[in-house]
Amino acid sequence: NAEDAARLLAMNKARGFPGMLGSIDCMHWSWKNIVQRHGMGNSTAKKKGSTIILEAVADQETWIWHAFFGMPGSLNDINVVNRSPPMNKIANGELPPVQFVANGRTYNYGYYLADGIYPKWQTFVKPL
Repeated sequence: NAEDAARLLAMNKARGFPGMLGSIDCMHWSWKNIVQRHGMGNSTAKKKGSTIILEAVADQETWIWHAFFGMPGSLNDINVVNRSPPMNKIANGELPPVQFVANGRTYNYGYYLADGIYPKWQTFVKPL
């Protein structure tokens, strides 16, 4: 919500990261007891073990303010972004207002720190 976003933005600005909403990443959890069916129709082919994927956004205090779980075996780190609620809000222009200046340039959107697997979108800032 707007109150949480304002708190995150103020906290990150004080740390030298103006405009940062949090750190985003995905992780896979193995779920050894799930049986995933493969094939079509009445196929009985089974694959034991699968993973569920968790996309999370957290602040430096490890307060997780967003968590998105994908269905077992259905998503990977790259295509989870296409179903991610925060990314849908960005695409639909439903974000709280953010404005900050970096290197003499004014930006009107917040960003997430992300690792190298995320797409080259303006909302992801990756380490060098």
